Amino acid sequence: MSLFNPSRDQAREFFFALRAKSLAGEPLTPLETAALAIVMDHPEYHRHLDDPDRWRDRTWTPADGETNPFLHLSLHLALDEQVSIDQPAGIREAVRRLASRLDSEHEARHAAMECLVEALWSAQRSGAPIDGESYLASLAKRSGGV
Repeated sequence: MSLFNPSRDQAREFFFALRAKSLAGEPLTPLETAALAIVMDHPEYHRHLDDPDRWRDRTWTPADGETNPFLHLSLHLALDEQVSIDQPAGIREAVRRLASRLDSEHEARHAAMECLVEALWSAQRSGAPIDGESYLASLAKRSGGV
């Protein structure tokens, strides 16, 4: 699996295997430990992770009215990595301010993930890299900043 650009199937298999290892009490890698914390914060997705045959090939669309659990968990993991290394520079403080304003670290992460999705969508549409400044400006707006 490519660590930096996993396919849809690789990302799903990572979460299926993680859940199985966790339930079996098997030792986890540091990445798996970080991902498990996210999974545990989302019990609504455990049914998906516990039934790979049913959910492995499912496609979620906006019209479904359901969140794609694998995308959601992957975005959490990506945001956690960004915050941990403060890249783009300033994201750690921006998420901290947002958590303070919302009085919830988890809700702050969800709000920040919306900004990340917007930044990813814009980059895909333009064929350019993610604009870190716009991404941080979007986060600042949500936290009551500029």
